Amino acid sequence: MDSIHFEEITEETLYIVIEIINSNPEYIQLEHGKERRTLEEVKEDLLNGKTKSLFIKFDDTYIGIIDYLLLNEKDQCPWLGLLMIHADYQGFGFGRQAYFIFEKEMVEKGLRVLRIGVLKENHTAQRFWRSVGFEYFKTARSNHSNEVDCFEKKLKN
Repeated sequence: MDSIHFEEITEETLYIVIEIINSNPEYIQLEHGKERRTLEEVKEDLLNGKTKSLFIKFDDTYIGIIDYLLLNEKDQCPWLGLLMIHADYQGFGFGRQAYFIFEKEMVEKGLRVLRIGVLKENHTAQRFWRSVGFEYFKTARSNHSNEVDCFEKKLKN
């Protein structure tokens, strides 16, 4: 049986992360105003000691990344910072499967709520997050000074 699971991202595997991120130039353009990210930029974003960064794997294939913060000091809530699937693997339901596996793991850790920030112009992502149960609660600025719509989901065991 095919299965989705997570594996920790390390400095040694950042080259795989770059491949996944740079396969999504439209998203990078929206968030960073350019079509490609460098190894140093990605290292700073994902291996920062604050968030947990994981690969999304389908069997032995690296198909995406997920990055989250278990406790945001500003609001005392966990935040999902990024869920990205490599462009070659989009459209097969992997993002949805990965999210629900991630959500189940968060519920098992005792979390009752999860928040995300979605770039205001990223309508595809907003539709996706609404489809898995997130609801809009405010508009704010991201760490990169972009306008983001903030969504929240109450988690059930």
